[in-house]
Amino acid sequence: MKRLIFFFLMSPIIILAQDKFTISGTISDKQSNETLIGVTIIFPELQTGTVTNEYGFYSITLPKGTYVLQISYLGYRTISETLVLSDNIQKNYQLEEAAETLDEVVITEDIEKLNIKKPQMSVNSLSIKTIKNMPVVLGEVDVIKSITLLPGVTNAGEGSSGFNVRGGAADQNLILLDEATIFNSSHLFGFFSVFNPDAIKDIKLYKGGIPAKYGGRVSSVLDIYQKEGNSSQFHMNGGIGLISSRLLAEGPIKKDKGSFLLGGRSSYAHLFLPLFDMDNVAYFYDLNTKLSYRLNNNNNIFLSGYFGRDVFNISDSFENTYGNTVVNFRWNHLFSDKLFSNLSLIYSDYYYGLKLNFVQFDWESGIRNFNLKYDLKHYISNNFKLDYGLNSIYYKFNPGEINPTTEESGINPTKLIDKYALENAIYIDAEHKLSPKLSVSYGARLSVFHRLGQGELNLYENDNPVTYNEATQVYENAEPIGVVNYNRSDVIQTFSQIEPRLSMAFQLNDNSSIKASYNRMSQYLHLLSNTSSPTPLDIWTPSGKYIKPQLLDQVAIGYFKTFKNNAYSLEVESYYKIIDNRIDYIDGANLIANDAVEQIILNGEARAYGLEMLLRKNEGKFNGWLAYTLSKSEQKTPGRTASETGINNSEWYNSSFDKTHDISLTGSYEFNKKWSLNSNFIFQTGQSTTFPNGQYEYNGIIIPSYESRNSSRLPSYHRLDIAVNYNPKPNSTKNFKGEWVFGIYNVYNRKNAASISFRENRNSGTNEAVRLAIFGIVPSISYNFKF
Repeated sequence: MKRLIFFFLMSPIIILAQDKFTISGTISDKQSNETLIGVTIIFPELQTGTVTNEYGFYSITLPKGTYVLQISYLGYRTISETLVLSDNIQKNYQLEEAAETLDEVVITEDIEKLNIKKPQMSVNSLSIKTIKNMPVVLGEVDVIKSITLLPGVTNAGEGSSGFNVRGGAADQNLILLDEATIFNSSHLFGFFSVFNPDAIKDIKLYKGGIPAKYGGRVSSVLDIYQKEGNSSQFHMNGGIGLISSRLLAEGPIKKDKGSFLLGGRSSYAHLFLPLFDMDNVAYFYDLNTKLSYRLNNNNNIFLSGYFGRDVFNISDSFENTYGNTVVNFRWNHLFSDKLFSNLSLIYSDYYYGLKLNFVQFDWESGIRNFNLKYDLKHYISNNFKLDYGLNSIYYKFNPGEINPTTEESGINPTKLIDKYALENAIYIDAEHKLSPKLSVSYGARLSVFHRLGQGELNLYENDNPVTYNEATQVYENAEPIGVVNYNRSDVIQTFSQIEPRLSMAFQLNDNSSIKASYNRMSQYLHLLSNTSSPTPLDIWTPSGKYIKPQLLDQVAIGYFKTFKNNAYSLEVESYYKIIDNRIDYIDGANLIANDAVEQIILNGEARAYGLEMLLRKNEGKFNGWLAYTLSKSEQKTPGRTASETGINNSEWYNSSFDKTHDISLTGSYEFNKKWSLNSNFIFQTGQSTTFPNGQYEYNGIIIPSYESRNSSRLPSYHRLDIAVNYNPKPNSTKNFKGEWVFGIYNVYNRKNAASISFRENRNSGTNEAVRLAIFGIVPSISYNFKF
């Protein structure tokens, strides 16, 4: 045992002492100079390799010698060359798209072997090409809807925003766009996502085994990077659909050194509403920007941004405006061929505005943060790599502000108390190849959260803002016994957590491996919502004196295998996670314009466990995948004392996002160069809900009584979507290229229930259930172009 520990600690030092040299550089697209993420660099003789990072940089250290180097990336021609390694080499490569070359070379065997060996698990990636081929509602390509076709990922139904990962809530997902936090990922209340597919470069979803550089959420990380722009030549591309269109321009600022990207998207269905005598308006627009410039071989700078807004009007009486604004300045610096760094300065703002003209007042709320990140990747040797860095985020929470629009409104200006917080973290992560068959990744993140001073903070007897009435067995708001005023620089409460991360992979043979992971994560922000799907009106609030941070422990184990020369791949994972301090609400909780939300919140716990399977066909005219998830997601809020009933009698109950069965079948078939067919089939267990189980009359009023929380379900959800892509001139050498996409969403017109409500039939006087379905069959047509 002592020898094993000694080897574990000393192996990096032993490796450094050997006669080895480093090859490093960047890999990019030959036509656009766009750097490529996740490109595989393989040395077959050594059965080893590496992949490019988020900025296209790679580094690998090998013994002195002559080797064959192979560079492969999906959709690109593979490079194979002989390399003499007798000194440190800095070498950049450019890949050509496979469709534009005659003699395509495809080498996948060693690439898949490298993926089998890597300890990373519970991670899914989707290419933009795959996402654009998926049939979607109203013909609008949607990143969020696409990831719900992966195992372990669901949403709350049609027309719902957000997504749920492994039984977690939507607010437990960290959504990053160029490293900036996106607090609301939907347009038009969930019908579309905020991500313009033309501007997106890479998408990666972490469901477990999450690296230590990520923190602040306890369910998943959706990491999205925008394209950098073409630094070689000017190009435009876009699409025209039935209800929305998009246009993106990119080109060089200085040829082969700097580039710009500018993309816009907007819906316009509201322009046709007056034809039907409708005064209502609902539309969105967004803007993606990015500037990139290479100062020299060791320094690159980037300035990226996103701005999006939704507008929803009902005649002249109601106007709702909400959206995200993010700006990020990044500096990449290469200290040496083994040490890469990235410094980011990030501003993120989520705004929600409401104009109620019929009562003559405006409402505004939101959350704003400033983020400083410094990340370093240290390629110490081919068998040992380190990631480390720090992160500091300053938050300002605006719970709400009311202002009268006229002097006659009778409404007094009201400002809920702003809240402030500071979240700091440092982390270190090591990827260590212990033997030819065993690789591990281990590290930790230390997070410290300070709830900063605010104007007034309520004080309660025994620090208990929620009381329990034993006579009625009901939880009630406690009356404050006083208030205390703080300066902005004061610290009301401090939380700190050490968050260990560990994952490992053991290679059974060349085509299969077993992987396992454990991670602990903390979440200091909470989304206050009484719906299963987030809405723009929901309010974020920080942990503090009366609200504890959520703490996650998750373990996962998986089996990974490739078949038939990697034409097929299989991933099977099982997971279990438990979350402490998951907030729950007392019955009758009022979340709107509440300046004392601590009076309606109780701390409970949540747990989720399940089995996921993903079978892919990777090659041939027909390809796609089958994803299946068998899972359980529950929540429990026990009484704080023996006399308290807790929520739901202190028993476990199904969470609103519990789906026992979730099946997704996605396929694509290429008939020829002109025609291709894409389809999705989805089946999910119905959403948990609470129905009335009786009624009684009190003073002439009929009052319903309800069953225990979420003990019933909506009917099962299923649908089939198809889309046909038509490229009229696939062999055209002209600069302008176009493609038609014809789609049918919900082919067999399934009326999936978004909700079921109960009412009294006016004719018979009996009670009846009414199903609300948002979509039936929806045809679409869109035209995509580029030049």
